[in-house]
Amino acid sequence: MKISGSYTIRAARDAVFARLTDPQAIASCLPGVENLNQVAPDQYEMAMTVAIGPVKGTFQGKVQLADINPPESYRMAVEGQGKPGFARGVGSVQLRVIDDQTTEITYEGDVELGGPFAGVAQRMLGGVAKRMIEQFFACIERQMSASS
Repeated sequence: MKISGSYTIRAARDAVFARLTDPQAIASCLPGVENLNQVAPDQYEMAMTVAIGPVKGTFQGKVQLADINPPESYRMAVEGQGKPGFARGVGSVQLRVIDDQTTEITYEGDVELGGPFAGVAQRMLGGVAKRMIEQFFACIERQMSASS
């Protein structure tokens, strides 16, 4: 399933990029993340609990950042497995300067679900993914506002 969208944050692009690629910020802002540990440069292991409709499960997985071009863009690959099945995704994030204190983030990606999770979750994935992404960016923006 394809996902895409944009979000505008009232902060300079350099600062937004730094926050979006900071493991502590990711762990504290991404809904459902229980832990996120760096295992190599730009590579992380994580545990995340996800609920889509009546199906809820914990996934163990990996996150890999690639093609990192500060402060403009990066790509990300995510894969996870758990009792409810598996999830895989790839995506790209681009940051565009609106003005010196406003940054537009655009993202696009492709998500695949498998196993028992997929049957129920596939229909609802678009709305849930969009909501999780919006919550993530809103949390990043709150953190940046609090630290400025």
